[in-house]
Amino acid sequence: MTAPAPPVTTDAALWRQRWQRFSAAVVRAFHAYASWLVSISWRRFLLLALLLLIVVGIVHDMPPFTWTVTEQVEERVPRASAPRPAKPAEPPAPPAKPGGVDVPIRIEPPKKGDGSEGLDISIGKDGIRITPRRAASAPGGAASAPAAPGSGASAAPADDVGVRITLPPGVTSEAVRDAVEVARREVEEALREAREEAEQARREAEAARDEAERALSGLAGTETRKRRRVTRFGIGDFLMQFTVLWLLGSALIKGTYKGRMQAERQAARATETAESESLKRQVVEARMAAMQAQVEPHFLFNTLASIDHLIETDAARASQMQRNLIALLRASMPTMRETAGGGTGTSNGLRDLGRELAVIRPYLEILKVRMEERLATEIDVPEGLHSAEFPPMMIQTLVENAIKHGLEPKAEGGRLSVKAQIVHGKLQVVVADTGLGFGKAATAGTGVGLANIRERLQLHYGPKASLTVAENSPSGTVVTITVPYKMVGEAQA
Repeated sequence: MTAPAPPVTTDAALWRQRWQRFSAAVVRAFHAYASWLVSISWRRFLLLALLLLIVVGIVHDMPPFTWTVTEQVEERVPRASAPRPAKPAEPPAPPAKPGGVDVPIRIEPPKKGDGSEGLDISIGKDGIRITPRRAASAPGGAASAPAAPGSGASAAPADDVGVRITLPPGVTSEAVRDAVEVARREVEEALREAREEAEQARREAEAARDEAERALSGLAGTETRKRRRVTRFGIGDFLMQFTVLWLLGSALIKGTYKGRMQAERQAARATETAESESLKRQVVEARMAAMQAQVEPHFLFNTLASIDHLIETDAARASQMQRNLIALLRASMPTMRETAGGGTGTSNGLRDLGRELAVIRPYLEILKVRMEERLATEIDVPEGLHSAEFPPMMIQTLVENAIKHGLEPKAEGGRLSVKAQIVHGKLQVVVADTGLGFGKAATAGTGVGLANIRERLQLHYGPKASLTVAENSPSGTVVTITVPYKMVGEAQA
């Protein structure tokens, strides 16, 4: 027989297992950290936070959080060359343009060093002519420039310095002014155009110079240089922001996790209390079952002996006692099985009052046969209360105590009554007898039965239930059990 092959673990399953272990470890670490935060005071938390900020502020620029790397790098740069100054462009001479008159205008300024002292302006059929006027001492001995041919004007005096205008015959002063104005406008226009052309030429010259410099730089080539480069690395820049976020998150966890831990502790305490009460209830029920196991055989043997005796003396009474015994066993056996099995018919260990009365009635009838006229009984429980919730075996215990310790020791016997009623919204069950009284009989018990009833009431209802024991008038004992009034159906719902 070959051994079975080991299970094959896939990569996905392996990674899933690793992730589950990692997540479980993270959750445990989170709970441990949150528990530590809750355990310290807010004052200590603030002091630790301030200390952490100071430490981070000191070390965030130090290794290993931040470090620098220094290296030598080579880079190619253009080789420097001396710039060549560009020759300024000469502004072009303004071209002559035709004016608004039919005659052209020509202006010739005097030249330095030629001995001229002024200008002569001649207006003729050829237009207006301006020529320099020679001083008297100028070479050639002329006092002034010759007049234009056909001018008909006389020569100016030798000491006349300025501008001389000779007019042709028949020309009026208005015509001269018009001609001068036209000439002035055309001169200004010519000068403006000359300036514009000069500016355009200057810009073109600068562009040509820049292009020449770039060309010279390209021709000069590049050269290699070494320089020192320092590079900074590290997480120190983000360390302070991370620390602030960590402290804010810790404060939030400290404020919210405490409430969760308190709720968990309260839930744990409630669970422990419930388990403790359940355990106590089970102990009490086991104790009651043990008492019942001790009582039932004694009562059963006495009843069977009475039936055997009555069969020979009074068959009718023997038959009646036998029927009551059968009814008692039929009603009490389910209770004994439920108690022995840990349950009592309902989820909270309670059952209806009618089932308790189903055990008490045949029990009292059997006792009436045995005690004959010495025992009188009364059961006063309204039909509507038979479905009320009530703990099991309590009425039976009180009835047995009343018979055994109150009525049987009394020579003349007495009366036993069981009543149930609603008082202030609670169910009240009263068991009263006219026997010797509580603790006065020679057969008085130890009080364990009453102590068990009180303990069971405390476990089921807490302070809402009570057990009181009082003397009856003129003799005997009155025991009252008070529990919250609930129907069995409501309790199960």
